[in-house]
Amino acid sequence: MADTSTGSKKLLWVMIILVLLSSAGAAAAIYMVMNQNGAGESGGSSQQMVEHQSPIFLRIEPFTVNLADDSHGSRLLYAGLTLRVGNEETKGILEEHMPQVRSRLLMLFSGKQARELTSPEGKQLLTQEVISSLDTPMTENQPELDLRDVLFTEFIVQ
Repeated sequence: MADTSTGSKKLLWVMIILVLLSSAGAAAAIYMVMNQNGAGESGGSSQQMVEHQSPIFLRIEPFTVNLADDSHGSRLLYAGLTLRVGNEETKGILEEHMPQVRSRLLMLFSGKQARELTSPEGKQLLTQEVISSLDTPMTENQPELDLRDVLFTEFIVQ
């Protein structure tokens, strides 16, 4: 009887040691993998921090425009927008030519019908049309503008 309990104890100790060794190996492997991923991410984020630039915005005062007539008659659009530009030079050119910028936007918006502007897809299309409209040079020998996005800050169709 003593031999079976001694054999059982030895087997139990061997199993405990194997479980501990397996756990230690798994923990070491997880640490190595996590440390490797963490090093790659922190190295990448430090590079991103160096390359990060604050966005440059140009606010355009809100305006009201008559929309093209539709089945509901005459409709109005009250719109305020902000342009996100890529550099200070583009912002300066647009500020200098703000009367032309507003005129182009008013001409673009006045040709739209209310139903074109009320859907998310319509607003996305309008964003592309605004960028396209403003990409056309305003003066001779104007450098290319770096327009990144059009953000609608106020938008009411009535």
